[in-house]
Amino acid sequence: MESVSTGNQTVTKFVLLGFHEVPGLHLLFFSILTIIYVSIITGNMLIVVVVVSSQRLHTPMYFFLVNLSFIEILYTSTVVPKMLEGFLQESAISVAGCLFQFFIFGSLATDECFLLAVMAYDRYLAICHPLRYPVLMGPRWCLGLVLTVWLSGFMVDGLVVALMTQLRFCGPNQIDHFYCDFSPLMVLACSDTGVVQGTTIVLSVVFLTVPFGLVLVSYAQIVVIVLRVPSGARRAKAFSTCSSHLAVVSTFYGTLMVLYIAPSAVHSQLLSKVVALLYTVVTPIFNPVIYTLRNQEVHQALNRFLYCKTSEM
Repeated sequence: MESVSTGNQTVTKFVLLGFHEVPGLHLLFFSILTIIYVSIITGNMLIVVVVVSSQRLHTPMYFFLVNLSFIEILYTSTVVPKMLEGFLQESAISVAGCLFQFFIFGSLATDECFLLAVMAYDRYLAICHPLRYPVLMGPRWCLGLVLTVWLSGFMVDGLVVALMTQLRFCGPNQIDHFYCDFSPLMVLACSDTGVVQGTTIVLSVVFLTVPFGLVLVSYAQIVVIVLRVPSGARRAKAFSTCSSHLAVVSTFYGTLMVLYIAPSAVHSQLLSKVVALLYTVVTPIFNPVIYTLRNQEVHQALNRFLYCKTSEM
């Protein structure tokens, strides 16, 4: 599909305006975001390589972490390169490419919502039911959870994009955003968007609030167990880890909820773009750090990996 037909006119491409409000800062933004993007790719790839190469890390927690790293790599790569292009020149994208970008990014973001809930549930089982944990989180169950996570995201966002392909776009063709997001696209549609917007709101409410609720319940149960731990040092470490996880998870879920469930809460398009940066580049760079923070197993595996690579040189 190269274009979307309308009654009198055909829009063949969209122009992503990006951060056109601050042209004087484009080179600065380009430099900073390029460094962040390279760090996201490098950090997440390093996690994948270290976990795969270390037999000790072949556990459910690290299996989920590897999948999270893959999601971070893919969905930042879906959006950030096009955003960086927009800082240097006019960034154009075909209508088909725009819908495809929205589909891939939206699907992967939904996958991450599900996966973060699964990871929180995994930690709940490991801490609150340690004796039953090996049975409750067996290899087949872990694989089934991950496959469900990946497939669910693409099915949910596939429905939204299928409805979007029925819309007519007849101009203007400028998207006031740095990627093909839902709300800016709806503004450009010439046909009735009621069904698409209603469906998106319902799906967003269900597939954002339910996983986030599971995360909160899981960590609440963990806190209850941790409060019973007699050692003050162990309790402080557990609280520190949980609070770090919750901070990143809340940022990710919170920004998505604001933009997709209550978009009217964001009163300017520039603010909407800034909020979008939180879940497109901020949480992806913090996730690898937060989920391996103070983790001695990862540190040891990383040191062994780097030592082996240094010895081979």
